[in-house]
Amino acid sequence: MQSMNRELEKLLAAFGEAWNRHDVDVLMSMMTDDGVFEASGGNHVNGERHEGQQAVRAAYAAVFAQYPDAHWGNARHFVQGDRGVSEWTFTGTLKDG
Repeated sequence: MQSMNRELEKLLAAFGEAWNRHDVDVLMSMMTDDGVFEASGGNHVNGERHEGQQAVRAAYAAVFAQYPDAHWGNARHFVQGDRGVSEWTFTGTLKDG
């Protein structure tokens, strides 16, 4: 079980690294066809929800367009049972400054 958790933690780390490279193709390679991206920002109190490959890809691209210098730092990842968690600090400047 611990070796599986370590492998899943590595996957979470790779996912975070892809965010920092702004690599939408790699991010999407880690998403299922019915994957969901729940953004913390947006027009709703709880952020925006994007479902399915096309919507998630567009949302990821929009993040990078909105924050050209987006970075997720100080990452920590852990897995327990069927839950994986990533904690990080987001920094970025809106494209209009």
